[in-house]
Formats: sequence, C-alpha cells, structure tokens
Amino acid sequence: MIKINYEAFAIPAFLLFLLLEYLLAKRKKRLGVFKYESSISNLSIGIAERLLNLFIAATFYSLYCWIYANYALFKIPNTWWVWVLLILVTDLVWYWYHRLGHQINFLWAAHIVHHQSEEFNYTVAARITVFQSLIRNIFWCAIPFLGFHPNMVIIILIVHGAYSFFTHTQLIGKLGWLEHILITPSLHGIHHASDTKYLDKNFGDVFTFWDKIFGTFQKEEEPPQYGLTHPIKSYSFLWQHFHYYLEIIEACKQTTSLRNRLKIIFGSPALLDQEIRPTLEKRYFQHRSADIYRFKFRKYLNIQVICAILLLTFITAAYAYLGVDDKLFITTLILLTLINCGALMEQKRWVYYLEYTRIMAALAFLLWKNDHIELVLLPVIILIIIDEVFNIKSIYTNYVLRYEEL
Repeated sequence: MIKINYEAFAIPAFLLFLLLEYLLAKRKKRLGVFKYESSISNLSIGIAERLLNLFIAATFYSLYCWIYANYALFKIPNTWWVWVLLILVTDLVWYWYHRLGHQINFLWAAHIVHHQSEEFNYTVAARITVFQSLIRNIFWCAIPFLGFHPNMVIIILIVHGAYSFFTHTQLIGKLGWLEHILITPSLHGIHHASDTKYLDKNFGDVFTFWDKIFGTFQKEEEPPQYGLTHPIKSYSFLWQHFHYYLEIIEACKQTTSLRNRLKIIFGSPALLDQEIRPTLEKRYFQHRSADIYRFKFRKYLNIQVICAILLLTFITAAYAYLGVDDKLFITTLILLTLINCGALMEQKRWVYYLEYTRIMAALAFLLWKNDHIELVLLPVIILIIIDEVFNIKSIYTNYVLRYEEL
C-alpha cells in the first residue's frame, strides 16, 4: 500500500490561494500589496520551515502522547462539546505563547521573522521559522497535559493554523459584527502594524475574547503601516533568521554581569539597545538603497524558488520512502537554494561560489549513490576548465547579479 504524506497537498493548495489573492488584487487594481523581493523572501522562509518541520513533527506527536499517557490531569472524552472547549483552550494557549513571544527577547528572536515583512498578504502567513515552530510546539504540550487526546490536538492545530492563514490579507476589509467574536484580516493586520497605537495588540489567533479580557484588543482606526518599528535592511535568508540572536549576543557582550545578561535574554525587546542592529548591519552588509535599485534578473530567481517548492513537495509526499541520506541531501540542496535566493537579491558576490557548491554537492551525491565517488574530482576539473575558458564568473556577474536603477 502506497503511503503518501498528505501534507504535501497543502503546498499546492497554499499556492492556489496565493494565486487567487494575486488575481483579486489585480482585479481591484491593488497590486501594490505585493512586493516582489519581499514575497520571495516570505516564501523562502516558509519553505524552510515546512521542510525542517518534517523532521520534528513526529517527535512532538510522540511527546504529546507521552505527556497524555503519563501526566494528563484529566481524561477528557471525545464528544462534540469537547471540541468547542478544545478550540477555546488552544486559542488561549496561543494567546499567551504569542504575547510572551513579543515580550521576551529570546522568544521574540524566533517570532520577529514573522513581522519583518512590510507587506501584508498570504505570503506573510508562510513567514514562520523552525525556531518559532519548536517554541510553539512546546507550548502546545499544555493541551495534552490538561487531558485532551493527542489525535484531537493534532486535528485542532491543523484547523487553528488554517484559519490564521486566511487572516493575512489586505483585500478583505472590516467584517462588522464578526469582529466582536473572531480575529479578522483587519484585526490581525493591526497586530502586524508598526504604528505606536497598534503595537502589541490583537494576540489572539481565532477569537477576540482573550485580547478583550487581558486588555490587548485594538480595532482598526487609521490604515496601518506594516513591519517592524526598526526595519531590517536585508532580504538575506540567513540574516533574517539570525540577526536578532546576534543582537542579543552583542548586547550580552557589552556587560560582564550575569544578572544583566539574564535581563537581556529574558527582558523586553523594547529595552534592547536599538543601536546594536545598525552597528551589526555596518559590520556584515553594504547596502544598496531600496529606493534607488531593484533586482532585475527575476527569471533565474523564479526558477530556483519553483525548484525548491517542487523538491519540498516531493520530499513531503515521499518522506516515508526516502532514506536518511536522501532526506539530508534534498534538505541541504533546498536550504542552499534558499540562501542563494537571498544572496541574489542582495547581489552578494560570493553567491557565484555558492552556485559551485550546489552543483558539486549534487554531482558528488549522484556519484556516491551510483558507487562512483572516486570520480568526483573529474567534474570539478571540467567545471574549472569551462570556467577559465569561457569566463563563466564574468558572465554570471554581469547577467545574473544585476540591478536596475529606478
């Protein structure tokens, strides 16, 4: 019997809704809700999370089962009214996970990536890192601990996650009386805003109850400005994932007191020295102004993203049939491709050598799978000769690493 991981079907479904949102934006003449580089960046982060989540999902399900079997406070039956209770409990756990994620630095380091985008559309819903996924799965452990069966927990988490996807759009306006009960796109857009009056509001994912009870509810009044109060200046895949961790480390280096370091790690993001990020950006980046230049050679980038999506769909669907070596190779290849996409948009010169690394990794893997690893030096020599004869590096630099001036 063929065992297909049906999570693979969620990927084309996600892309279908992206297309529908784009077509609707085009019809409403609101294509300004999309920005090419930002959308590619959002998709890249989502691809990485879905990919790495394949390796941790089963572990957390096993953890839920262990907690339920050994430490559950109650044994809650599977009846219709329990599902109502379960969605309420799930959203309450989410509320506190989400709120603490904005109030504690080491949690914010994982969650900040979701708020980096200055656009607000369905691509932003994909902007979840594996670090955030790990942390929220730990919070979900509270649900089987209360006594809800792990199978019920998994089902409700799928429903809960699917609902939150549809709240990431500007094309659906206010929904009247529903906003007294449910988190709508308008209300969730407030949560993604950088306006002072909208900061740290609307932490609920499905219901507005918790924000109203705990004093964090805010309806939309003026149109929000999306993104961070201090925007990052890079589309780099690596920088977007790790910059806040580097900021925490840099802040800890500035003090020798253990107490102060703990206050930094567990303290509020609002209290972190705001001059650290510009200092790190000067150290690691030399930026082009986004107002002057934009990435020009998009077809090559599009092909890479499409290939990453196809590989993700394949490894998700065939996960049960692939060996450890196959999984690790596909994972490495996808991650290198995503890093490559960010480097292309940043016009990093070292991306050329990353291309070489990808090619050599693929050739080495194929030769190893066919028991010819001793031949791996042959394609290396051939590539070096071709590069020298046809000056591939110069061609790549001139035609792939290319910006156009606005």
